Amino acid sequence: MHKIQMVDLKRQYAKIKPEVDAAIQQVIDTTAFINGPDVQEFGKELAAYLGVKHAIPCANGTDALQITLMALGLKPGDEVITPSFTYIATVEVVALLQLKPVFVDVDVDTYTMNLDSLKKAITPKTKAIIPVHLYGQCAQMEEILAIGKAHNIPVIEDNAQAIGGDYTFTDGKKYKTGAMATAGCTSFFPSKNLGCYGDGGAMFTNDDALAEKMRMIANHGQKVRYYHEMVGCNSRLDSIQAAILRIKLRHLDSYCDARRNVASFYNKAFANHTNIVTPFEAAYSKHVYHQYTLQLKNVDRDAVSNAMAERGIPTMIYYPVPCHKQQMFDGIDLGELNLPVTDFLNPCVISLPIHTEFTEEELQYIVENFLNVIETLRTA
Repeated sequence: MHKIQMVDLKRQYAKIKPEVDAAIQQVIDTTAFINGPDVQEFGKELAAYLGVKHAIPCANGTDALQITLMALGLKPGDEVITPSFTYIATVEVVALLQLKPVFVDVDVDTYTMNLDSLKKAITPKTKAIIPVHLYGQCAQMEEILAIGKAHNIPVIEDNAQAIGGDYTFTDGKKYKTGAMATAGCTSFFPSKNLGCYGDGGAMFTNDDALAEKMRMIANHGQKVRYYHEMVGCNSRLDSIQAAILRIKLRHLDSYCDARRNVASFYNKAFANHTNIVTPFEAAYSKHVYHQYTLQLKNVDRDAVSNAMAERGIPTMIYYPVPCHKQQMFDGIDLGELNLPVTDFLNPCVISLPIHTEFTEEELQYIVENFLNVIETLRTA
């Protein structure tokens, strides 16, 4: 049996090695390392997959969020609403641009932005809303978009963990995650459902003017070389990574299906267990399981994690400290925050290994050990 890993990129690569190796060699042979044809083609192919007019590659997912906020013309002091229960990059760029992060709570089942908390957080200074599609579960975009429209506030989808997911509106229309709002952003970090072999990211929009600003900002604020119309940055997806992503994009749907199969195996094994709450699957969206994240009840989460590690099975905590309690925000007035669900979730969530290459033997090994650890450590 293979060594259990949270994500097994080596086995995934082995299955597509001839395609990937040929694509990399083609870039090397042409020496088009920066903004080469593969970058341009990947942008077009990604836009077609998502059903958006523009997909703009950049250096990483954090840059994608930063560039999008810059392109929207937000000014220091403007408020940006985001959940605290997310990876720090979502909020880090807000603070970096001297905007004010306004933290809201999440739903206990979906782990995504709570609508009542969002509504209460809106003020005349609110200039953007960033819902996060966490762990592969889509936020309630139909309602969030309606709230944004009612207040004339742009919505930016943080799609770093849910690319490949689908969302169905009440009228039956279906959209890909990242393609519904004013703009969407994603990361191609290697462990993502669509991951490259280094760093990478992208921005999505149907707004032509916004897309042009995004492209300019990502390229030193220039549209014509050496003529810089605005302050920008240098954020490029290199051609080798684009070539790899073109190959992996063709496999993305099968990768998402493989992850769903792993999640289904886990769900059946843990169904109705008094100490385990399995992931919620909302009827309005198709979960892509970037992470398989459970809630533990009446059992010490950290003790479980340590016991699993002793058995050669990794687990992860996404995330042990909510954003609003991070030291980086000590000097920022965040007001009187009451985020009860976030405070409840942080000590009890735990993520089990999930990737595209598991065998049933490996999954059974994880399940048997996890249930044994829970039985040993539970307190009620």
